[in-house]
Amino acid sequence: MEGMDPLSERLRPRTLDEVLGQPHLTGPGGLLRRMLEGKRLSSMVLFGPPGTGKTTLARLLAEGVGRPFLRLSAVEAGVKEVRQAVERARREGGLVLFLDEVHRFNKAQQEALLPHLESGLLTFIGATAENPAFGLVPALRSRLRLLPVRPLSEEDLLCLLKRALTDPRGLPGTPYEEGALRLLAQAAGGDARFALNTLELAAALGRVEEGSVKEALGSERFAMDREGDRFYDLVSALHKSLRGSHVDAALYYLARLLEGGADPRYLARRLLRVAVEDVGLADPLALRLAVAAREAYEALGSPEGELALVEAAVYLALAPKSHSLYAAWQRAQEAARAHPEAPVPLHLRNAPTGLAKALGHGRGYAYYHEDKEGSFAQAYLPEGLEGLRLFEATGEGWEERVRERLRALRERFRQPSP
Repeated sequence: MEGMDPLSERLRPRTLDEVLGQPHLTGPGGLLRRMLEGKRLSSMVLFGPPGTGKTTLARLLAEGVGRPFLRLSAVEAGVKEVRQAVERARREGGLVLFLDEVHRFNKAQQEALLPHLESGLLTFIGATAENPAFGLVPALRSRLRLLPVRPLSEEDLLCLLKRALTDPRGLPGTPYEEGALRLLAQAAGGDARFALNTLELAAALGRVEEGSVKEALGSERFAMDREGDRFYDLVSALHKSLRGSHVDAALYYLARLLEGGADPRYLARRLLRVAVEDVGLADPLALRLAVAAREAYEALGSPEGELALVEAAVYLALAPKSHSLYAAWQRAQEAARAHPEAPVPLHLRNAPTGLAKALGHGRGYAYYHEDKEGSFAQAYLPEGLEGLRLFEATGEGWEERVRERLRALRERFRQPSP
């Protein structure tokens, strides 16, 4: 009976317009919206954290193009179930096969899908919380569109929770406090399913208020807030301690977050951000270690895998720091927005056709490995932007060597043309 379904099931979006948090896919001009408008569905993989709507999007796509929908889980299914899906597709003239946790299929299982994708008999939609660049074999990956599904923002979750308290399918008429909804939106960490199911439990306690939300979240999930700190306060403290090279503070906040029930995968992503944003070229190995820590956690799970996050946190705290990449990228984006139509110098342009060559594309280009002097003498930036300087090596560690290399290169680029 529908009324017995969890709130997250009852409130599944019925149209793309009801989907929250994915405007890059479902908004005006979004790829999935264009597919439905054209009634042409491509095989794809939707990748992103749990509770972001991957299954819902797959269902809406199948319904939108009028094709049967079959959902399988790679945890339980195998080649046998794929063959059964193919037989059903032959009987029904086509099928949308949705495979959850697709990264759990081994190489042989993934390759079993290939001939049916080539024939068009199956439209395949995979879902995974993993990076498909690592979880899918190249032959399958090359035949799929890889579409990121993003965690819902706090405002998206607030909108969803309020919808649940007014929609006839949800909990209409349930009294609530605005602050309690915001508290739940913060604790959900971008996971809509968790937010809705916790809201339902809080509502069953009588009224959606701070006390019932904390009780519904559970003592372990919300232990990080026992002293009045909010989840993102602790995350902010962890990030700033890593940036400030205070290893003991970083470990303390990491422990509080993990003990309080924070999703280790979220924390692994935060460590990746520190590696690229605050360490950067000061220690290029930091990013590799942060990626390895995330993969190690996925392989080991909790609690063993948490030690990989600890190793990454200690390394990042002790590493030399640089935000040169972050600052350079911001300046580059500003320059691109300010000069969106600046013409590429002719000698740098591609010349794939006779016409392009006749127009001078590629003419006079000095190939670095054969003509270093000529390479340094030629222009690389559009006319009028010759003096543009975006990257400055201001960091520590390895970036001190980068700084000397950059100085020498810029000195050579200033030499007049022969």
